[in-house]
Amino acid sequence: MSDQLDRRRAGILLHISSLPNEGENGDFGQEAYNFIDFLHDAGVTVWQTLPLGMPHGDGSPYQCLSSHAGNPAFISIKWLEEKGWLQSREKSGEEIGASAFTKSCLIAKAFSGFTSLANNKDKECFDQFCKDKISWLDDFSLFFSLKQEFGGKCWNQWPVNLKNRETKAIQEASQRLSSLIENVKFEQFVFFKQWNELKVYAKKKSILMFGDIPIFVAYDSADVWANKDVFKLDKKGEMPVVAGVPPDYFSETGQRWGNPHYDWGFLKKTGFKWWIDRIKTQNELFDILRIDHFRGLESAWEIPFNEDTAVNGKWVSAPGKALLKAVLEECTSISLIAEDLGIITKEVDALRNDFNLPGMKILQFAFDGNSDNLYLPHNHERNSVVYTGTHDNDTTLGWFNSLSDYEKHRVYEYLGFSSVAMPSVLVGVALGSVANLVILPMQDILELGSEGRMNIPGTCEGNWSWRFDWSQLTESRAGRLAHLVKLFGRSS
Repeated sequence: MSDQLDRRRAGILLHISSLPNEGENGDFGQEAYNFIDFLHDAGVTVWQTLPLGMPHGDGSPYQCLSSHAGNPAFISIKWLEEKGWLQSREKSGEEIGASAFTKSCLIAKAFSGFTSLANNKDKECFDQFCKDKISWLDDFSLFFSLKQEFGGKCWNQWPVNLKNRETKAIQEASQRLSSLIENVKFEQFVFFKQWNELKVYAKKKSILMFGDIPIFVAYDSADVWANKDVFKLDKKGEMPVVAGVPPDYFSETGQRWGNPHYDWGFLKKTGFKWWIDRIKTQNELFDILRIDHFRGLESAWEIPFNEDTAVNGKWVSAPGKALLKAVLEECTSISLIAEDLGIITKEVDALRNDFNLPGMKILQFAFDGNSDNLYLPHNHERNSVVYTGTHDNDTTLGWFNSLSDYEKHRVYEYLGFSSVAMPSVLVGVALGSVANLVILPMQDILELGSEGRMNIPGTCEGNWSWRFDWSQLTESRAGRLAHLVKLFGRSS
């Protein structure tokens, strides 16, 4: 395990999609570099993003088409121009700010330019990338090409011979779709190259990149289509049970996520190879990794497929200790954080403590009137990560405004009736915690209300679309952040 979490640090949570940009979402262009400069100037040394994978239509980065492939929507078109692969006359300024489809077309044009104009070194880099990533790239590029050929249908609705990956059908499809497959591989090559350049810049500025691994993968993904033995599926490839969580503080009926569960027996026989491979990919991309829904490595909530809610399910044990041991033996320099929210048992705590993994403390969950509440600052531990709130919470200002007068009084009573308003007072409390790492959502730095919320768990529409604008980051807000980061000994 890496020791980079053994010192006091401050971080900001902001997904790539939330960066300012003239297109539909933020990307790896100049604004990402500007954001790193802002972090550096404020003494902040960690940038946390959400998963960088390619989402389905709802935009959720926790339901992706692959646990390895990156989201081409994050590719900077200007970078392709600067490389000379996309000629400026082939696009207008208006097209840059157009749809994801237009962006995809521009990347395809860039691939044509790359084929004819790229130098030998760049072409060799592309060939080497395809060789290095062959364990997942071939399956994903074919999967995505077939998905396009069949109008976006889930793989279980494809012709039986392709659904079941019969050798002859796969060979014929690979030949038939060879041009599209190569284009998909090029997209991934550009994605990883642009991200790596951004990560190198972050390192120069002493910024650690912090990523998130969803514990489950989407059923409609290259992972499941190409690795059916890894998951609990019936003979037809359908899911008898799906993942989720029982009723909790987020939802009275729980959350029915709909992901397939793992066949842990098969995974153990293979030395957890599939899991290790996916973590290796993310460990290359990030300096720190959070395992989302960590408690699912001890036991996971299994819901019968035909249930509409998550109420009627059961806990089924998982071999988390054996898995983590295998991961740490393969990835000796990895830095892992456990997202240990929800219904946490002593067994889950024991699993986290066995590997000395930092857990999470959410300040919005702290003020229930119970002095033993583990999220209250006086109960924090050094080996933990404190958040005002996460991407699944309302903004701190939105949360506070939703409280009753009595609840607001209880919060400020604990805070010593501070004259500092929300959310700034809670930002200061977080930074003053004994915890080694504090992560603050960018919305709280900008003092935004519920209009800045990123996600409402259990809902499928209207999420993941929040963007920020530099005009919101006033000089006083940036200055206050830098002052507090330094005041509490977290500056770079």
